[in-house]
Amino acid sequence: MKKPTRLFDFLTYQLEISPLEDMLCAKENGQWKNYSTRQVSDIVDQLSAAFLDMGLSAGDGTAAGKDKVAIISQNCPEWMLVDMALLQIGVVPVPVYPTIHDNELQFVLHDASVKMAFAGDEKLYHKVSALQPALPLLRQIITFKEVPGAVHWQELLQPVSAEQVQQIQACRQAVQEAELATILYTSGTTGIPKGVMLSHRNMVSNVYGSSDIIQEIGVRGKRTISFLPLNHAFERMATYCFFYSGVAVYYAESMDKIASNLQEVKPTLFTTVPRLLEKVYESIMAKGAQLTGVKRKLFYWALGLAEKFELNTDQGLSYRLQLALANKLVFSKWREALGGEVKAIITGAAACQVRLLRVFTAAQIVIQEGYGLTEASPIISGNRYPEQDRMFGTVGPLLKDVEVSIAPDGEILCKGPNVMMGYYKRPDLTAEVIKEGWLHTGDIGTLVQGRFLKITDRKKELIKTSGGKYVAPQPIENRMVESPWIEQIMVVGELQKFVGALIVPAFQKLQEWYIKQGEVYPGDTEVVKDKKAHALIAETVQWHNQHFNPVEQVKRFELLPLQWTIEGGELTPTLKLKRKVILQKYETEINVIFLK
Repeated sequence: MKKPTRLFDFLTYQLEISPLEDMLCAKENGQWKNYSTRQVSDIVDQLSAAFLDMGLSAGDGTAAGKDKVAIISQNCPEWMLVDMALLQIGVVPVPVYPTIHDNELQFVLHDASVKMAFAGDEKLYHKVSALQPALPLLRQIITFKEVPGAVHWQELLQPVSAEQVQQIQACRQAVQEAELATILYTSGTTGIPKGVMLSHRNMVSNVYGSSDIIQEIGVRGKRTISFLPLNHAFERMATYCFFYSGVAVYYAESMDKIASNLQEVKPTLFTTVPRLLEKVYESIMAKGAQLTGVKRKLFYWALGLAEKFELNTDQGLSYRLQLALANKLVFSKWREALGGEVKAIITGAAACQVRLLRVFTAAQIVIQEGYGLTEASPIISGNRYPEQDRMFGTVGPLLKDVEVSIAPDGEILCKGPNVMMGYYKRPDLTAEVIKEGWLHTGDIGTLVQGRFLKITDRKKELIKTSGGKYVAPQPIENRMVESPWIEQIMVVGELQKFVGALIVPAFQKLQEWYIKQGEVYPGDTEVVKDKKAHALIAETVQWHNQHFNPVEQVKRFELLPLQWTIEGGELTPTLKLKRKVILQKYETEINVIFLK
């Protein structure tokens, strides 16, 4: 068949080129249920027929004329089945984070003029239905899990008549690659959500560019495990990338069951965000700390070797032999914990600590860090699987057909088929970020060796001290969280004489320290007031300060008793700091830092 040009073409492509018995898989009643490529194709057509019967349409094909349908659910096969069924009849899916706040959800459903919504479970069904009186255009809510009184998605599945087949085919043929495929509302770190309009061409170009990256790993016929939210551009685009590359997609049950699911699925690769990699590393370190005798010495010997690992560098025969032994005795157990067959992990959405990249790579688990944003569909660059195309501390070479220019102020500008159509109903905001065809990313960076993109900070997040010096908080924060005592940190100091920080301690680590000292742990709320805990963290802050210029060094900090979470409003769904929210929420504590 001809090369896919629209997202739903990837299903047809897989069906004709390399159909799978387990294209989409998830746990049902404790057992993995597989949907073959043929079953997926049949169900997608049945759903499309039902949507057409319910009156959904592409209208005149314009962004305003197309009907919109929201999907608010945890990851599951049904999510992608509905996505493809809507896309192939020209209706626009509007994915929404399951953790979204009610006020924000109402805004999105109203702004997009959503006519129908799919809710994952009973809780989400009630969340959406509670808003229905304020949303006159929202006609129906359908659920993926059975909910009393609600229409279940399987009720839409009926045999497709010959007439309906012709109708679906006519709809498919009418969909042009340049027209709107989906609207993704960015939660952002500040402000009102913006609806990013992505065309089929936008996302398909990104699928091809990203497929070049994963196909180097040798993935056809292999498995991946999906747990990043599907409503995020990264995971959704990656899923279509897996369809094109012949990779079976297994959905994790929950974050709590990732460890056991990895053992069952045995993926060859998967996507993640740095925070989850950090959690894996912390778990490995915690187990290592519990070892005794020879096993403990072996663990720390192997770790020491891994921390010295360099890419594209001959570190000598002795080092290579030692590392091979460490892989056999120690790192093989790390790989087994990830299922035993993992070759690569692709990470994005935030900066990954170089130490983690170094250690995992030495352990024969290649971490491919990439970079992008929703407005770029979303990938701009990515480290490749071959070692010569990777560089620690960078987000890799550019994707095929993507151009990057560095503005005089250091901002990364992007041009290519992946750049969004614009913000839905907001030409004013579109004009602010797309100028002369260049997308202004808001990120500061540089090209290393002319080909490896390196991100140094967010343009809008630069802190200007009262002395007129600019400080980039992210490199400082990334360095500080390498400390075992620091769980989360946000650097502050706008128009102040010096740089300070809000710090959430690693409470579990502190508790272990108190027990070792033969003391009673006072609890999370009280420990942040304890001078001993403060001294421990002050020591680690001082240690990491040596890597920065005096103006960048954290001079004072306040300890906070609660972790920042998505639910608490301090983190975006991709675990980035909502700096504006944190600044407002902890205004008192910040004042203490600068009034001491």
